Amino acid sequence: MAKFRDSTPGPDVIEPTTQAHAADAAAEATADGEGHTRSIGDIIAELRNLTAEQVERALVYQRDHGVRFGEAAVKLGLASQDDVLFALAQQFQYPYAPAQQRTLGEELVALNEPFSPRAESFRALRSQVMMRVFTEGAANPALAVISPDSGDGKTYCAANLAITLAQLGGRTLLVDADMRSPRVHELFQLRTSSGLSSILSGRADKQVIERVAGLPGLFVLPVGTTPPNPLELVERPAFGLLLRELTAKFDHVVVDTPAATHGADAAVIAARCGAALVLARKDASRTGALRELVAQLEGAPVKMAGVVFNEY
Repeated sequence: MAKFRDSTPGPDVIEPTTQAHAADAAAEATADGEGHTRSIGDIIAELRNLTAEQVERALVYQRDHGVRFGEAAVKLGLASQDDVLFALAQQFQYPYAPAQQRTLGEELVALNEPFSPRAESFRALRSQVMMRVFTEGAANPALAVISPDSGDGKTYCAANLAITLAQLGGRTLLVDADMRSPRVHELFQLRTSSGLSSILSGRADKQVIERVAGLPGLFVLPVGTTPPNPLELVERPAFGLLLRELTAKFDHVVVDTPAATHGADAAVIAARCGAALVLARKDASRTGALRELVAQLEGAPVKMAGVVFNEY
C-alpha cells in the first residue's frame, strides 16, 4: 500500500452501541463454554454447517493421509482454503472475515484480504505508528490522517490503519471528521442520520458510535448529517473536549480529515488531535503542496508521525 518516511459533550452521547451481530459472535468464538480452545475442525464444521457424516469423512481422510483436518476438508471439497485461514485466525484471535461474510467495502483490505501484500503494508504502517505515536501505558493522542488533495487515499488509509490497530486487541475508534466529503459510513455501511456533526452542534442521539460487525475491537463515529459550517464546528472548544474524552475511552483513535485544498479543516483537526500522519499519492501529490500543509502545522502542538506515499 505505502512506503513510510519520517518527516463539552456529555459521556452519554459517545457510548458505543452494543447490539450483537452474528458476525461478531463468530469472530469472538475462540473457546467453548468451558473455556477450552476450539479445534480447527470445530470451527470449520460450524462455519460450513458440516454434518456428522461429513466431519467423519474428513477425520478418516486425515488419519489415512497424515494431514491436518483443514487440508482433509479442502481435499474432499467440504471447505475452502479461505475457510481454513478463517479458522486459524479464530484460534489465534485474529479478526478476519470469511468470504461469505465480506459485505463491507472492497477498500477495507485489512479486513477482507488480511494476508495480501496491501494488508501487510498496513501492518507495517501500524508498526511505525505504534513506535512513533502510540506508547503502551501512556495517554495517547488521537491521530489525524491528512493530505493535500482529494483522491490521495485518506479514508482508505485511515480505515485500514484503524482495522489493523483493532486487530491488536483493545478498542480502536475511527472518527470521520471529513465533514465536507465523508466516505467512512459508505465503507462500513453505517447509517448517516447522526454522528460527529450532531455531537458538535448539540443535537446528538445517545448512540452515535457504532460497532463494526466482524471486528469486535473496532468502532466508528461517522459524520452524520453534512453541516454547512464544518470549519467552525472543529474550531469550537467542544471538538477538543470530545477528542480528549474519546482518547480516554479508547486505546487508539484515528481521525479521517478533509483534503487541505478544502480549507483549514485538516490543520485544525490535526492540532486538536495532537498527532498527524501525512499522506501523499504516488505520481499525483506535489512536493510544494506537501510542504505547505506541513508548514501550516509549524508551531502547533502536533506530533508529526511521518509521511506515507500511497501506491494504490
